[in-house]
Amino acid sequence: MLHEKTIDHLLAIHEIYHEPNVREFARGREILAKYPDAKLIEVPAHNQIPELFGFEGSVEDWLWNKKNVLILGTKKGLSARPNTRSSHWVAPSQSNGCAMSCSYCYVPRRKGYANPITTFVNIEQIMGYLTRHAARQGKKLIPDETDPEYWVYEIGENGDCSADAAICDNVKDLVKLYTTLPNAKLTFATKFVNREMLNYDPQRKTRIRFSLMPHQMSKLVDVRTTPISDRIAVMNEFREAGYEVTASFAPVIYYEGWLDDWRKLFDELNAVLDDQTKRQLSTEIIFLTHNQGLHDVNLLWHPKAEEVLWRPDIQQVKYSQSGQRNVRYKNNLKRELVDELVALCAEMIPYCTIRYAF
Repeated sequence: MLHEKTIDHLLAIHEIYHEPNVREFARGREILAKYPDAKLIEVPAHNQIPELFGFEGSVEDWLWNKKNVLILGTKKGLSARPNTRSSHWVAPSQSNGCAMSCSYCYVPRRKGYANPITTFVNIEQIMGYLTRHAARQGKKLIPDETDPEYWVYEIGENGDCSADAAICDNVKDLVKLYTTLPNAKLTFATKFVNREMLNYDPQRKTRIRFSLMPHQMSKLVDVRTTPISDRIAVMNEFREAGYEVTASFAPVIYYEGWLDDWRKLFDELNAVLDDQTKRQLSTEIIFLTHNQGLHDVNLLWHPKAEEVLWRPDIQQVKYSQSGQRNVRYKNNLKRELVDELVALCAEMIPYCTIRYAF
């Protein structure tokens, strides 16, 4: 099957860094048993692994780590952070890091930019916290742009849950949990098609957001991800399997002919999606923000992508709360670009609700 080849291409775990106590948790024992031939390397903490740093200039080591290294630890601080866009809350992570290597991703400054997957094995503690947190919120009485009925929890802020689900049942367990919470649902964005997730029975309590962008741009910047047409091709199936299927147009990258390429993408959505999927489709539109440090690293391994990601002629500096030097499109230009893409959505995919665009 194509799916199995894709999983094998994405992940082939040969080394597992692990905290000393992971065998105390059922999930930790399950994962170690799944990869019996992997080299085990005990570390004091999942975020203190010096060997994984220092590979910023070597794409060979970087991508090898993505595919072959797994880190096991426990999530220490359990808290849900308020959010205002795709979710009401960002749940405590069941993982961080990613097997994919999108050249614009803001996350990979951890673990020496390679940032392989870290799986947290104390999933029962995480789920217990989420159950209690949702209970404290009570019934959601006021509809809003995030959801008309439920409190929405983001579970994939620091990685891709579809790839995580190929390692263990953390994501499956969370999907099942939210079917039992009367006032809450979960959400995550993905660039990877994991067909095993069609068997999870989410009962409309999981909103999966398929990240989409024009094909040619995705081939350039979406490194090690499922092709765009393959993502679109499964959207009806996921809706039939009980997911709320939505889209995420992110990041939107400006270049000559960009709007024509989005028009082609919307033509494909119109042709592939069935009426039921169209009726429940919504999206978020997020224009590119890039990072100075990531730009410097990308120049060493993927300079072609930087030709479209790093555009000082049309970008301005924006410092993050942590002091990172980021760039985004200049205000006047960005307003025009947002308006143009929103107008194209209204023209070509009027059935698709835009939750927000910036």
